[in-house]
Amino acid sequence: MTSAAVERVASRSSFIQNVLKCLALAAATITVSHAADYPAPKEGDWVVRDFRFHTGEVLPELRIHYTTIGDPSGEPVLILHGTAQSGTVMLAPQFAGELFGPGQPLDARRYYVILPDAIGHGKSSKPSDGLRTAFPKYDYDDLVDAGHRLLTEHLGVKHLRLVLGNSMGGMETWIYAARQPGFMDLAVPMASLPSPMSGRNWMLRRLIIDSIRTDPEWMNGHYTKQPRSAQFASVFFAFATAGGNQPLQRIAPTAEKADALVDQRLAVPFTADANDVLYQWASSHDYDPSPGLDRIHATLLSINSADDERNPPELGTLEREIKRVKNGRVLLIPASDQTAGHGTTFFAKWWKKDVDDLLRATPRSVAP
Repeated sequence: MTSAAVERVASRSSFIQNVLKCLALAAATITVSHAADYPAPKEGDWVVRDFRFHTGEVLPELRIHYTTIGDPSGEPVLILHGTAQSGTVMLAPQFAGELFGPGQPLDARRYYVILPDAIGHGKSSKPSDGLRTAFPKYDYDDLVDAGHRLLTEHLGVKHLRLVLGNSMGGMETWIYAARQPGFMDLAVPMASLPSPMSGRNWMLRRLIIDSIRTDPEWMNGHYTKQPRSAQFASVFFAFATAGGNQPLQRIAPTAEKADALVDQRLAVPFTADANDVLYQWASSHDYDPSPGLDRIHATLLSINSADDERNPPELGTLEREIKRVKNGRVLLIPASDQTAGHGTTFFAKWWKKDVDDLLRATPRSVAP
């Protein structure tokens, strides 16, 4: 197919572009411009000395990068990004443009919004900084530990009004709520389940990891050029686990149009580092917040979409486990040709009123 034909398909509607953005979020960090209706974001770095990982490995200096919006005197709100992203991804119009402006649920004139880059992501310490595969093997507990230390030791946060996370950030939110039950009033984990990493979700993550590790160009992590497998595996995973059946069928009702969509996605420059990608997906292997669900004290709203390919509601997992959360409930966004599968919850329009209502109804506290 000619490049002109590909371009015609890609520009068919703004909806197509939105779905492509959701798919791209699973593969690369994006740069977004600041919306003018909320305070300008501020970036910073903090170095943790001798950070000990769950494996017992110690990194003499762990850099945690973060972005904040609003005045530090405002009510602290922690927002956590997904795999292969960074905190600045949450500044996209589909998210920040619906939440941080005047009169919106997380009005930055009132709230102090904190967007950290997780270990291994964005501008925080990661394998590609130089250690390559000698970088400590991290997991989601390590991400939460580092983030909590950033909040308490560096930013002086003693209590959060809200912690909200999407995808990997949603899984971190489950861990936060279980491990730090008195640290927040509200917890909103999105696009995630409070159960062990398993099933198709892990199988496809494993295939990303193995695609890189078995690529001769990877050279045990000591490559001189980026292995091509990292991009192909990331694009494959994004199409397989995000986008939604209905919207993808609407966009690509023929093989020709499906080919055009794949061609366009593969043509997007892939700027991620293969070792970083490998570590990012491998870090989810031992995820399991279920032992701590009964300890959750915060008011919790779990938001998922009915067409989430990674967290299918037909498994009944969320319906079963939410009963263990004494102040927990579920919002399940119905599937349609306007949702985007696992990417649905990144679009705050689907749930911003529910979060706003929850913020208004939930009392403030400093301890359980």
